[in-house]
Amino acid sequence: MLRFGTDGIRGAANTEITPELALALGRAAARHLDGAPWLLGRDTRRSGPMLLDALAAGLASEGLDVVDAGVIPTPGLAWLAAERGVPAAMVSASHNPFADNGIKLFGRGGAKLSISDESAVQDELARITSVAPAFSHSARGATQVGTISLDPDAAEDYIGYLAGVVAGAGGFRGRIVVDCANGSASVVAPRVLERLGIEHSVISASPDGVNINARCGSTHLESLVTEVLRSGAELGVAFDGDADRILAVDHAGNVIDGDQLIAMFACDLQDQGRLKGDHVVVTVLSNLGLRSALTARGVAVTVTPVGDRHVADALESGGYVLGGEQSGHLIFREHAATGDGMLTALKLLDLLARTESSLLDLADSAMQRLPQAMVNVPVRDRTLLESASAVWAEVRAVEAELGETGRVVLRPSGTEPAVRVMVEAPTAEEVERYVQRLAGVVARELA
Repeated sequence: MLRFGTDGIRGAANTEITPELALALGRAAARHLDGAPWLLGRDTRRSGPMLLDALAAGLASEGLDVVDAGVIPTPGLAWLAAERGVPAAMVSASHNPFADNGIKLFGRGGAKLSISDESAVQDELARITSVAPAFSHSARGATQVGTISLDPDAAEDYIGYLAGVVAGAGGFRGRIVVDCANGSASVVAPRVLERLGIEHSVISASPDGVNINARCGSTHLESLVTEVLRSGAELGVAFDGDADRILAVDHAGNVIDGDQLIAMFACDLQDQGRLKGDHVVVTVLSNLGLRSALTARGVAVTVTPVGDRHVADALESGGYVLGGEQSGHLIFREHAATGDGMLTALKLLDLLARTESSLLDLADSAMQRLPQAMVNVPVRDRTLLESASAVWAEVRAVEAELGETGRVVLRPSGTEPAVRVMVEAPTAEEVERYVQRLAGVVARELA
């Protein structure tokens, strides 16, 4: 049975993430998580309505009312859950290809589940799905079935919130290109920019159920770079399928990643006296150049495992206001409990408007990246990495050769059957040599 990873459960739609599994998960969640009505949303995958309806049926069978918000970004759903004080579930596989799907659960108020809550739901799901020949049924009668209703204005409420909370973005003068990844941002990003009067052009905003993340969005920036250069735009931003992250492109076609965005926002917040505790939260994959730049400015850095839930937990426990991942998940804790791509994009436009600087100049002045590369190595079972002695022996050998001049991070993917191999070193040539060397060992031992 599929288990919760760094971002809910995820797998191949209709074979691993099935309607039966979604139905059982709805029942399990209803039995262990407080609150109603449940708020459900999805991205633009063809399998989304099928899985959302099954999840809704599971919740309703346990007597809980359900509100279907339709296509909406994950952070939009989390914001609505916080506003309404209800739990929520998002049907999405984020940046994964169309054939995958997943389900992310949020507790009452839009926060990602704690480890203990996740474990309780996981155990109940295992119990429900272990019953043969059919899943265990609810003990509730016909009069106790919950209602399922639609909220066609859910996305519009989120759009209004964004336009109000970062109204300063409307002062940006220039053109921005927006790549919506044929995903959830397609229903939100153009309307927010129109409301704020920002000149923009949009690409990959015609979802057909199968083209989400297909050679577009934050995992495929080539089209965005081409369009920014062709149109002479000031910058471009690219979302992933559920719009909880962005990457940017400056007017010269340079990619600006999450680390650089964090550095820019940290500097700006510190200059304003608004960087609480002069502290930022990042993950183990963040470039050493980011940590060096922040340390040089007197900004303390907390490093967490990969996953925006870990970042969110560290922000909450420390009372800090800014954290994120190199992949483009940024959390502005005063506004949101999770990564929000559209909020980050508007914050960036507001920063550019106030400083009257180009994105290229801001990124260059904020930090200098150490050469870094990461490859995903497909494996048959990602849990075998921990005991792969030959792999870890090679990691130790590479680390010894690098000494203090670089580092290695190997970890199992939280969302795919893969091992991620990351290397930083003084030169791009060394990075490439070491990352390929380690990837080869992982492939030989685990593929």
